[in-house]
Amino acid sequence: MNTPATIAFQARNTLGEGIVWCEREQALYWTDIHAATLWRYRPRDNRTDRWAMPERLACLALCEADGWLLLGLASRLAFFHLASATLASVATVEAGMPTRLNDGACDRQGRFVFGTLHEPPAGGSRQPVGSFYRLNADLSLERLDLPGVAISNSVAFSPDGRTLYYCDSPTRTIQCCDYDTRCGPLRTFARLDDPRGEPDGSAVDCAGNLWNAQWGLGRVACYTADGRLDHCIDIPASQPTRPAFGGPDLAMLYITSARDGLDVDALAAQPSAGALFAVPSGTIGLPEPRFAGTPPSSRSTPSISLPGKHTA
Repeated sequence: MNTPATIAFQARNTLGEGIVWCEREQALYWTDIHAATLWRYRPRDNRTDRWAMPERLACLALCEADGWLLLGLASRLAFFHLASATLASVATVEAGMPTRLNDGACDRQGRFVFGTLHEPPAGGSRQPVGSFYRLNADLSLERLDLPGVAISNSVAFSPDGRTLYYCDSPTRTIQCCDYDTRCGPLRTFARLDDPRGEPDGSAVDCAGNLWNAQWGLGRVACYTADGRLDHCIDIPASQPTRPAFGGPDLAMLYITSARDGLDVDALAAQPSAGALFAVPSGTIGLPEPRFAGTPPSSRSTPSISLPGKHTA
């Protein structure tokens, strides 16, 4: 089966990423990283809201507390209160290093697992100096015992929470490992043979299949739990970034995409680059795990106010 996706919303994101579905609001949240913007889209009435961030927003998670998100900004983790547009910092990550946060997702226990990527100087090449971390419910931060990466991606968990998936995108290999208090042993889950593509963000469905957005190949690939490529969904844009299951029954697959790095000719050939795409998945997803930590509404945490949201 090879089913094409269609445009759900023409966001024209430079680097759309980090998409999650909120079943309480029946809405999607994602980020345009380079535009430092948080997006929300409600499919039932096509309403969109946007919040400007003080720095690039790399990833995010829903919180158990209504009205709050956990944000992975370029340099730090922070709680964000949607209604008041206030931001409360939680932890700085890799201060003084040439890195920023990148992909992240909550595990089945409500802890936030995320990675970093290397930002080399102009003309330099990326090096595997990034790491993976876990923010626990008590807001303690720990580095996971995983190899260094140049570009962290594909953070996802099996339905039972016992397997962690991740990748270092330039290696074109998705890894997995047993996941508990420690991570390991490491195993190769899937490898991309086409040198034009790299694995980006992933989502797992109720049957344990891993759905991976493949940057440069214009597709989302569905792998069975044993790593076999089952089928692909074509995206009318060469740079899909991350899928998420959404809709009332979690049967719709939504995919973010990017325009970043495409020249004039490439953009003319793929005018939908940067859009939010959707396609019936033929399966059912899993509810997005929520971060179990307590936002600052019940603690005396300093916060800053942002400009507020733009609604369309």
